[in-house]
Amino acid sequence: MPGHRSHIADRRELRADARHNRDRILDAAREAFATRGLDVPMAAIARRAGVGVATLYRRFPSRESLVTEVFSDQVAECAGAVDEALADPDPWHAFQTLVEKVCAMQVADKGFTAAFMTAFPEAIDFERMRRRAEQGLAEVVRRAKAAGRLRADFAIADLVVLLQANCGVAAMAGEPAAVASRRLVAYMLQAFRAGNAAPLPPPAPLRLTHALVTRS
Repeated sequence: MPGHRSHIADRRELRADARHNRDRILDAAREAFATRGLDVPMAAIARRAGVGVATLYRRFPSRESLVTEVFSDQVAECAGAVDEALADPDPWHAFQTLVEKVCAMQVADKGFTAAFMTAFPEAIDFERMRRRAEQGLAEVVRRAKAAGRLRADFAIADLVVLLQANCGVAAMAGEPAAVASRRLVAYMLQAFRAGNAAPLPPPAPLRLTHALVTRS
């Protein structure tokens, strides 16, 4: 039945084309978000992928669905880094290593911070991973303070300020951004140590959750 075999072949070819288009869209979106942030126009992503806007929206009906698909691996990696920190028996090493990893992720991918700090209520799995990472980070901070290694007046707001400053560093191009980020993080980690407990002004009224922006 050659006609039947041809029909099956046609269906397989269509599925292969659909997968190819989807992969091209994801690759283009990943590059665009990394260089231009999350607000890059969807039409620009379609052009970069070499597909029509209608094709993009057939695969990803909203910006939220595209963003969460692009950054699901990074958020999972961040959540994994938090889990590793929670398993570390040395509270200060756990805190230090986690801060270094998250800041390095910021520099490597400019869209990551915006994705991580944005609430996507309908993306249940994405939100679950992000909340797990936030809660684990708070526990890492608590343990480091309880062990007397992290200064007692450290606040999550201080980490928010570091992440915001590191975003500015990440805006630079190329290797200088990574070098400057590592130095900034090293400076701040020294300031966060319990031995450097000179009085500070009150922390800013910032929390990770306060930095969230809800996208619909």
